[in-house]
Parts: sequence; structure tokens; C-alpha cells
Amino acid sequence: MIVVCGEALIDMVHNEDGTQLAAPGGGPFNTARALARLGVPTAFFGRLSKDAFGQELSHRLAADGVSLDLTSVGPEPTTIAVADVDPEGLAEYEFLVQGTSAPNLTRDLVPEHFGPDVTALHLGTLGLVLEPMASTLVELVHREHDQRVIMLDPNIRTGIAPDAEYRERVFDVISQSAIVKASDSDLAWLYPGDDHERAAERILDRGVALVVVTLGARGAFGAHRDLRIRVDAPQVEVVDTIGAGDAFGAALLAWLHDHQAVSRDINLESDELQSALEFACLGAALTCAREGADPPWKWEMAAAART
Repeated sequence: MIVVCGEALIDMVHNEDGTQLAAPGGGPFNTARALARLGVPTAFFGRLSKDAFGQELSHRLAADGVSLDLTSVGPEPTTIAVADVDPEGLAEYEFLVQGTSAPNLTRDLVPEHFGPDVTALHLGTLGLVLEPMASTLVELVHREHDQRVIMLDPNIRTGIAPDAEYRERVFDVISQSAIVKASDSDLAWLYPGDDHERAAERILDRGVALVVVTLGARGAFGAHRDLRIRVDAPQVEVVDTIGAGDAFGAALLAWLHDHQAVSRDINLESDELQSALEFACLGAALTCAREGADPPWKWEMAAAART
């Protein structure tokens, strides 16, 4: 089982045409749904509200097959992300978090231990920004990294926490991770002045086994041991990019799961890394082709791969 840790929230999407849509979202929430839709046993470790939005988030997770055994529910209102989508489908976010549910993932909610079926923990996005959730998850990573795969998707969100503190926290978790998936813009923030290939090398130097960089419409780049592989992205008509990076990371992890490669000592051959990257790019592309964070199901991935 994969445990996805972090926030679930509501995206208030402002479209270029003036319309507005309230949609379930949050990087970890999207990732958990995507993993479950791809047939991977998945649990969500996060905090939800008792309000109507919180109930909708809970329903969406359960409907996609995500276990809520590790999910807590409280009286705080649901966290809101306001997303402005430009004509190219790219989204910019502003977060309304004060006194809301997602940050209130406290230390006392952490399980004393995970069962032997839990092979990996996935975290990132606001899970490394908002307190007390951020400190809770960093402590959990330190406790678990010797026993399970840690996969980090930093999905950098600036302007919410002090940059120096935030950067230090991200680098701390990188050093505990087996897999780091990041966008080229994430790496530009983490390693100013370095291109994404050099930044990936520097992450490998921290002991990470697999570094994968998303490059938007240009595809993805993977660095693993002595392998350096780039793949193209499938061409689709982009509706918006909301949840595309989350779908990419989930598809990558699903490929590793399906090939019994979720291990702290990941060891992929060249053709395996290329296949994993192509599968991940397909998951992202199918998500871009429809509105909002609506990741593909396993059967959709299989059908698209045949065309």
C-alpha cells in the first residue's frame, strides 16, 4: 500500500472566460485519487473538514478506492485554493488557509506504526509549507525513511512560508527520499542558476535513487544511477494543466508498483526507466486533456497506450 500524506482542499477555478468552478483538489489528494484509479492500494493521511466541501472530498477519495482509515475529520472549514487559469490552460494559485482543515494535521494524529503492507509514503506541495502539518510530516519522514520508500513531489509554493525555512525543509526531506519528482520550475527555485539536468545531479548526490523532472509539453527527464533518459510528452489538446503533475507522479509510482520496483534500493534498466517515464507522461497528458484534476483510470491508460 502507498500512503499519500498532505492536504485535500477545494480549488476555486477562475477561467479566462469569466466562469468559476469549485473542484476538489490539493496535490496529495489528486495523487491519492490517481494512484487508486491506476489500481494501486492507496491510503490518504490528511485532515478533512466536517463541512459540505469536506464531505465532498471524502466522498471523492472513497469513490476512487482510496482508504480513509488514516484520515481525520474536524470542525475547521475546508482549505481553499483560488486558481486563475490563463488562455494556455496554466494555473496560478492563491491559498486561503488560516484556521482551515488541511494545516491541522498534528503530531497526535500520526499512527504509532504502519503495517508491513505499507511500502511507500508520498508527500509534498502544501504538506511541506503549512504548519503544523509540515513539521508533522517531516518528523514522520525521519521516522520511516529507513523502513519504507519516501517519494517527494515538492511542487514548490512560495509566498506562504519564509523562503529560507521552506527551502531548508525541502532539502531535509530530499535527503531522506528514495524518489524525487519535481518540475523544472521547482528545480529552478531550489537550485538557482542550474539547469534541470545539473539540478538532478545535485539531488542524486544527496543519496536519492531516482530523480524525475517534468518539462511540461517537452516531456520528462529521468536520472537514475548512470542512466540519463529524456522522453517526449504525448500530444493532446490542453484544456488545463490542473493536476497534471500529480497524475504524472502517481503514474510513475504506479508503474514502479506494478513492476515490483517500489524499493529503497531501486534498480532500473534503461528500458524500464524509459517505460516508466512514458507511462507517467501519458497519465499527465490525459489529465491535461480534460477540465480540472481528473486523473485517468487504469483502463483509460491501457486504451490510450494502444492508440
